[in-house]
Amino acid sequence: MKKIFLILGLALSISASKAQMLGKNQVNSRADSLRGTLTPLRTCYDINYYHLDVKIDLEQRAVNGSNEFAFTATQDFKKLQFDLFSKLKIEKVVYKGNELTVSREYNAVFITFPKTIKKGTKDRFTVFYSGNPTVARNAPWDGGLIFKKDSAGNPFVSVACQGLGASVWWPNKDHQSDEVDSMLISISVPKELQEISNGRLRSIVDKPGGYKQHNWFVSNPINNYDVTFYIGKYAHWTDSYGGENGKLSLDFWALQVDSAKARPHWDADVKPMIKCFEYWFGPYPWYKDGYKLVQAPHLGMEHQSAVAYGNQFKKGYLGRDLSGTGYGLKWDFITVHESGHEWFGNSITAKDIADMWIHEGFTNYSEVLFTECTESKAAANEYAIGLQKTIRNDVPIIGPYGVNKEGSGDMYPKGANLIHTIRQLINNDERFRAILRGLSKTFYHKTVTTDEIERYISTKSGIKLNKVFDQYLRYTKIPVLEYKINNGLLSYRWVCDVKEFDMPVRVTLKEGAYSLIKPTNNWKTIKLGSTINADNFKNDPLFYISIKKSSD
Repeated sequence: MKKIFLILGLALSISASKAQMLGKNQVNSRADSLRGTLTPLRTCYDINYYHLDVKIDLEQRAVNGSNEFAFTATQDFKKLQFDLFSKLKIEKVVYKGNELTVSREYNAVFITFPKTIKKGTKDRFTVFYSGNPTVARNAPWDGGLIFKKDSAGNPFVSVACQGLGASVWWPNKDHQSDEVDSMLISISVPKELQEISNGRLRSIVDKPGGYKQHNWFVSNPINNYDVTFYIGKYAHWTDSYGGENGKLSLDFWALQVDSAKARPHWDADVKPMIKCFEYWFGPYPWYKDGYKLVQAPHLGMEHQSAVAYGNQFKKGYLGRDLSGTGYGLKWDFITVHESGHEWFGNSITAKDIADMWIHEGFTNYSEVLFTECTESKAAANEYAIGLQKTIRNDVPIIGPYGVNKEGSGDMYPKGANLIHTIRQLINNDERFRAILRGLSKTFYHKTVTTDEIERYISTKSGIKLNKVFDQYLRYTKIPVLEYKINNGLLSYRWVCDVKEFDMPVRVTLKEGAYSLIKPTNNWKTIKLGSTINADNFKNDPLFYISIKKSSD
């Protein structure tokens, strides 16, 4: 969920930001660089497979276990870096039956091999560790393990760690650019409880001390922060959906105490949502692993194939409509938004979290598209425009690279309105849909940069959009259309940060209709209809811009 914003008045529209988000005056540290930079000690190996095998001690709020790293060397090396928060103890690192030398710097861990690992070699090592991970105080906005009780007093436990890092609770190569190809997640919990993770359940094995080990296999690439577990007393039911790639399994896990209200609530949204998103984005990306919706002890998170849900079975966002239009109260925000991340965020993943707008802008726009699928295009337009009032234009959407920092929380509504503005520029919904589906196909199960997304959309739309992306993503302010009207003539120009900014926009040149004009940074003049004057001249609100009457 990251920085999903509450509408409690405009001043609080995005106040629920994650604690680790970069502030205007925050200084990047050596620890930030170790976490966010791809040094040769990280790029020297490509992760192929993990086997995470960990026991969760609920009473002690502790973990104890191991993670096996299977990798391919991308160059010759003797030393590499993986990541594990310093409050967790590394018991040992084992390679070919021997323990390796281990050193630490902040949350980065370095191991040295007895001889050079040659480029192209497939090899593996196992990290054994234990300790008490950070406990989240306000998940999912800060990161860590979550320990709660359900309404019947049963344990209700999970984790949320986007931004902070998955290495807060398990050792891994904690950088979004390298997703593991497949993974076995083995979580041991008290035998009277259920445990759900990503992928498909392979087995449940009895363990000493009254524990059961739940073994879940993820057969697709997965980013580290998506790896999760849910522990509690759950009810489970199944369904299926006939989708574009065949039969998609649907699994629902709600707390036993909430299952009676969960089933009809989830049924109302899930199949229509998948139908809508497959229409706009292409096939659901995880047919092999299925779709699961799991009740969580926090608001929500896009945990791949095991989406976290904590919206209290209410419509909207905890009963609120973020758009202020009423349409946001017709469906469950968390079900729709977090599931939209299966396409953008999980299948298409930003290499650096500075580019997290790729996750959040497109997923916020999935809400617009779901409104269009279930209501109308006019309703979708209203929803998109309604989101504009939550935009703060405080800092750029794109954050600083190489230090594991996000940009502005505006990446949600401003990102969505950037996409909606580009849709108006394309002015052909079939082409727009083809671009969205093309993104899903071209970057299927891949990590990407903003530049790659920009180039794809510009190429497929046939429109030079580089200046548009620059202004909306890399600067704080949105473009201002400055105008003046004299003697039936309209003079207009763009005032913005990007030089030679030339985005077309629709305005009222005559009463009752919008016409396309092509402003630049220099004044242009055009004749107006007889009834248009400085008081009734306006821009098409589907373009997210500002408009200002010139004082000249």
